[in-house]
Amino acid sequence: MAQRDKAIITCALTGVLTDPRQHPVPVTPKDLAASAREAWDAGASCMHVHFRQQGAGQGHLPSWDPALALEVAEAIRAACKGVILNFTTGVIGRDQSGPIACLRAARPEIAACNAGSLNYLKTRANGDWAWPPMLFENPVEKIEELLAVMHETGTKPEFECFDTGILRSVSMFAQAGLVRNPQVNLVMGVHSGMPADPDLLAVLMRYLPPGNLWQTTVIGRAEVWALHRKAAELGGHLRSGVEDTFYLPDGSRAAGNGALIEALTQVARGAGRDVASAEEARVIWGLA
Repeated sequence: MAQRDKAIITCALTGVLTDPRQHPVPVTPKDLAASAREAWDAGASCMHVHFRQQGAGQGHLPSWDPALALEVAEAIRAACKGVILNFTTGVIGRDQSGPIACLRAARPEIAACNAGSLNYLKTRANGDWAWPPMLFENPVEKIEELLAVMHETGTKPEFECFDTGILRSVSMFAQAGLVRNPQVNLVMGVHSGMPADPDLLAVLMRYLPPGNLWQTTVIGRAEVWALHRKAAELGGHLRSGVEDTFYLPDGSRAAGNGALIEALTQVARGAGRDVASAEEARVIWGLA
């Protein structure tokens, strides 16, 4: 099988704000490393990492402590020899000193780079807002600042695209010389962004930037698996984990990241694709 036909599997280990007292999300460096190892054994070669405040009753809150980021990175690297780390960098406002400090402390191979602004919204069945409406602010000057730090730390940006306009902007970043061969992550299922619609995914292929390195992040319940299958068929790389869903293809709740990644590897193989090793992933993504 040609290397380009292999699917890289990313595990989104924990996410942000989900309460560990209610859901199976790892919080401590030890627990993140153990969960990463389960995902690694199931086929994931890349771990997308958020950091949580430590201590009783604090694990649902984000942290930008660079010492914690380094401790988490070292624990995961020790548990999964050769693993690729992908750090979150998303902050609502303009100040991204916290993410920058974490990048400099642990120097991950990849980091998210949110490629445009989004009204981050969700309504409940009764019409109330699920949370106060907020603007996820990502102007070009903020993106440029983050890209400069990633260049300094040897970190490859993964452009997070929540809608088609943001996806099209990534091609303009390349044209303007901000990035070469951009890698994109199509984030689908956020209520005010692109829906988790397999039919939409085929349309988005027309707007991929030069280089054609892409994956999907699919947020939701059991319905996310149809989109994972479509992404595998179209040649995309794949991501799952308790940041994105708690539900397996049969609708049952997953016990943790290992079960979700095991299901995702079966999706890849069902589409006729083998799963890339970490060494192969480094070559495909231009990290080697």
